[in-house]
Amino acid sequence: MGFDNLATAFAAEFPVRDHLIYLNHAAVAPLPASVAQAMSGFSREASLYGSRHYDRWMRLYEDLRESAARLIGASPREIAITKNTSEGVSMVAQGIDWQPGDRVVAFREEFPSNFYPWRRLEDRGVQVEWLSIHDPLERIESAVRGARLLAISFVNYLSGHRVDLEAIGALCSAAGCFFFVDAIQGLGAFPLDVERARIDALAADGHKWLLGPEGCAILYVRRERQSEIFPVEFGWTTPAGHQDYASRDERLRDDAGRYECGTLNTIGCFGLKAALDLILAADVERIGLRVLSLADQLAEGAVGAGYQLMLPRDGASSSGILCVRHPDADSGQVVRFLRENNVMAAPRQGWIRLSPHFYLDESDIARAVGFLRAALKG
Repeated sequence: MGFDNLATAFAAEFPVRDHLIYLNHAAVAPLPASVAQAMSGFSREASLYGSRHYDRWMRLYEDLRESAARLIGASPREIAITKNTSEGVSMVAQGIDWQPGDRVVAFREEFPSNFYPWRRLEDRGVQVEWLSIHDPLERIESAVRGARLLAISFVNYLSGHRVDLEAIGALCSAAGCFFFVDAIQGLGAFPLDVERARIDALAADGHKWLLGPEGCAILYVRRERQSEIFPVEFGWTTPAGHQDYASRDERLRDDAGRYECGTLNTIGCFGLKAALDLILAADVERIGLRVLSLADQLAEGAVGAGYQLMLPRDGASSSGILCVRHPDADSGQVVRFLRENNVMAAPRQGWIRLSPHFYLDESDIARAVGFLRAALKG
């Protein structure tokens, strides 16, 4: 199946298209039909039978870990199920035994969830070297020498700048520097392989490009690195013998389950598993090509209507996110006009953020550009 046929092949999954032109996947995605069905099915079952089928829920957790591992090229034993990306970032940032004088490399343009946890380490004597995501690889290579950890987002939440994970991972590996990735704005839209990119830990919520529900996320921690990150939230499912409620043995589980503090968001797990399976069926390689094609069309149309791009579209560092603004229009008013005409976008720091996913087609983009033009006449 060519990437240009994806919208047709998965059309039934996205009834949102009957109501909206949805260009806001960098915020909260609409649920595909199979995801909504998986969650409503669990809800109905729990209503009718309570926990009678609890064993099926347990299998579902394992199936979710397997699907997540398959998507990123990991082992299921390296996947923990968490609440959100922020929890995963904090698990890593707070779980390492930092020593005064340790050095972290972080980036100024990050979303707060991948900024605050590292800055707060400065209170513990950790030195944080702040770079720009637009710095050349040579600058990053210099910074990671002697650093204990580097943390960066796969795709920037505002500009849509997509970093070269494999190049940065190679630099970190050569320097013996722990490589952490906030993947929420790229996972599900573009291929990511933790082995090829030499990523040591990764966090991503399900509710953006993965097309899953809010409040259910994954945390990947490389098996040989798990001993370096102590679970700062210690609950009944953290120890190895957690199934023996009478046990008081605090020895940790020997997999990433050690980072799961207690009962999981079961309905969210049903939804996220269905979402991951949809992404895997569509093939993230094809999804990435489609997302770039639609975003490029949207950028070209916006520029043709007189809007400015925050960043030029250049392929390798572009993503499904683009920000535009018009010199003679208030971006917030433009977003409101779009919403009134059933086009979903987001106001971000004086810009209009647009983020199409693979299931849209060229006619959706053309109509959205038409509304961008019409907003200037209002």
